[in-house]
Amino acid sequence: QVQLMESGGGSVQAGGSLRLSCLASGGAISNYCMAWFRQAPGKERERVVSIDNDGSIFSVADSVKGRFTASRDLAKNTLYLQMNTLHSEDTAMYYCAARGCFTFTYNYWGQGTQVTISS
Repeated sequence: QVQLMESGGGSVQAGGSLRLSCLASGGAISNYCMAWFRQAPGKERERVVSIDNDGSIFSVADSVKGRFTASRDLAKNTLYLQMNTLHSEDTAMYYCAARGCFTFTYNYWGQGTQVTISS
């Protein structure tokens, strides 16, 4: 089964950018539908961007539309989340997740990477 490991989180000022990475092992990301989620303290988990197994963007949350995008590098078996024009409200733990594209449940999750935006 695929294992996921996020990296790239950190602390940046509002208006800045970050790129998160999700390295997959044990399975090719081209075989999975994948997504980035985030969860801030006291808030529900939010799906930020989802991507189909062909690499096309399936959905983008309204809260990040026009600022965040996902991409992947098949050679590196890595999914990315490019985050621009960051706001303090983007502060959260960010998770990478994967599912079989014929299912609805994300069964595979990384451990998360913290993103903190200071105003």
